[in-house]
Amino acid sequence: MKTWSNIKQQISGHKPSRRQKFFFLALIPVYFILAGLFFQSPESILEGLGTIIVEPDFLITDYFLIGGIGAAFFNAGTLTLMSILIIYLLGMDMDGHTITSCCLMFGFSLFGKNLFNIWAILSGVFLYAKYHKTSLRRYIYIGLYGTSLSPIITQVMQIPGLPVLLRLLSCIAVGILIGFVLPPLATHVHYAHKGYSLYNVGFASGIIATVIVSLFKSFGIETASRLIWSSGKNEVFACILCLLFGGMILLGLLAGGRKELANYWSLLKESGLGIDFLKEYGGPATVINMGVNGLFATLFVVAIHGDLNGPTIGGIFTIVGFSTTGKHIRNICPIMLGVYLASFTKAWNITDPSPMLALLFSTTLAPIAGEFGVIAGLIAGYLHSSVALNVGIVYGGMNLYNNGFAGGIVAIFMTPVIQSILDRRAKARGGISL
Repeated sequence: MKTWSNIKQQISGHKPSRRQKFFFLALIPVYFILAGLFFQSPESILEGLGTIIVEPDFLITDYFLIGGIGAAFFNAGTLTLMSILIIYLLGMDMDGHTITSCCLMFGFSLFGKNLFNIWAILSGVFLYAKYHKTSLRRYIYIGLYGTSLSPIITQVMQIPGLPVLLRLLSCIAVGILIGFVLPPLATHVHYAHKGYSLYNVGFASGIIATVIVSLFKSFGIETASRLIWSSGKNEVFACILCLLFGGMILLGLLAGGRKELANYWSLLKESGLGIDFLKEYGGPATVINMGVNGLFATLFVVAIHGDLNGPTIGGIFTIVGFSTTGKHIRNICPIMLGVYLASFTKAWNITDPSPMLALLFSTTLAPIAGEFGVIAGLIAGYLHSSVALNVGIVYGGMNLYNNGFAGGIVAIFMTPVIQSILDRRAKARGGISL
């Protein structure tokens, strides 16, 4: 007991430096890289990485099947470490978006982003910053989020009938164009949904993907539908994930003590709209929130007999990432429950691949539940389940943040309607118009 008390006192009394914060964040991808070695040998991992890079990776492409579990974890872990290093070398302090962007990089590198296809887009964002004579630090998070369009780069590289050099140059040109137009578009579309969809860049990316894929089709370049979805590893993945998320909760409690439970309770009262939990409530409470949400999402998937695989783990890590910038268990539960209840009334099963992803990624609408209540959250989840399963056809799965595009549509549809109802009620009570 004395040893445990000493450990707890040392952790709780220590304020981590900037370098230590980035080191702790880097432990997440390192954890999965090491876990990957239990599934594949280093030689097999390298071979699997090569397959991941050359294969088409538009929705839905599970890297666990394409290159192997070890290769998928190595791909995701390495890209996440690179993202952390870029942010660190830019001299930026850690905030909620640091963790969110890196968790998204990890999650989507299990089913769409790889060591080849993200760099042209990031280069476009870099050139945009140079063009406007400002620091890349202003746009780096938009750039990392914007790699959701990386399947377009892979697709351009596989256009038949073109020399390899011309395809490579086309990849670079298309990626730079995407990265260059993304920052202004992402800023503009935020005004449409007013932050009620957390995946703002996903909404902007859906618009860009629609334009580019439409151009492709005009020149006769078509993409076939794709569904590569692994199953049968729930027990081992549940253990890996629960060990990580349980460790986060324990670390948060040790670092902050009982007062962090009070901080976490206060955090749960937030709507999730335009907030950075890391800045407002500190690291320990935020880490507890990440762990709780990760455990909840993992156990929810297992409880409904869904599959834990590359795409769904990506969805879980999206929830975990946005647990620093808006999501908590009180505002994601109604949204997810709305999607789950929709499965009893619609022509699909909740354990089908697309509905499973809609279940996890629908939590982009968490601020609606947090701001307007449980009923609004249930309705938002119910509507999202239909929109998410149908909008992808316009860009052929080329936007990995399909639910970000769908969530933006639902938020734009619901928010003014809800606010008009609240406005009418306020007037009826003699209150001030909202």
